[in-house]
Amino acid sequence: MSDGEEIRIDVRERGANQQTSDRRLFMSLLAFGDCPDPKPLVRTLESARVEAALYRDANDPRGVAVLGMSEDPAFFVNAFRELLNAPSFDELPLKPEFSMLGRTYASGFESDLDDWLLRRPRRAALNPAWPWAVWYPLRRTGSFARLTPQEQGTIIREHSVIGRAYGEADLVHDIRLACHGLDVHDNDFVIGLVGKDLHPLSHIVQRMRTTAQTSQYLQTLGPFFVGHALWQSPLPS
Repeated sequence: MSDGEEIRIDVRERGANQQTSDRRLFMSLLAFGDCPDPKPLVRTLESARVEAALYRDANDPRGVAVLGMSEDPAFFVNAFRELLNAPSFDELPLKPEFSMLGRTYASGFESDLDDWLLRRPRRAALNPAWPWAVWYPLRRTGSFARLTPQEQGTIIREHSVIGRAYGEADLVHDIRLACHGLDVHDNDFVIGLVGKDLHPLSHIVQRMRTTAQTSQYLQTLGPFFVGHALWQSPLPS
């Protein structure tokens, strides 16, 4: 770029057929310990009328996690913050190693951009038929960023083909969030895997180990939060 050349900034999401959108869904997962009885948390969430899910932690018999979501990121520092400082939540110790915050994004090929960005992730996270969830962050290596767009596309498509096959079999449904600049550990993405059974969620992680992206271009992966939904808010109409 030469001196004085104008830099054009466009932060809109782009899908197929020249679709654009400046809307996206933010999602935050916060995990807590020392909660032997999560029923009061359910009552608090129900009365607050927020879009959220409450998980029992599969790896901690006193652990829970709350997944909140909103198109407005101010929700997380206002209404959601107040909710988590209210009675029933306020005395629970936070597990910061499992804190995840991300935003939906488009790759440019989505046939229905608004559905991909706004409705599909809600359907996955709030579907009572898919109570099991595995959430984890990941960071790619710098060498991935130096690949050509064509090389990156080939690597990403390998992941997409596998993920699509599990989804079409109703085994695993994914939520993909970008977290650049939003994660305290400088991760790139947050991934949510949901489904009716736990084994397929573990199986797809195992299957992805053999891909070029996981085996060659991931710097960090995890930690993994594994939970089962105790409560999910209704899907917005």
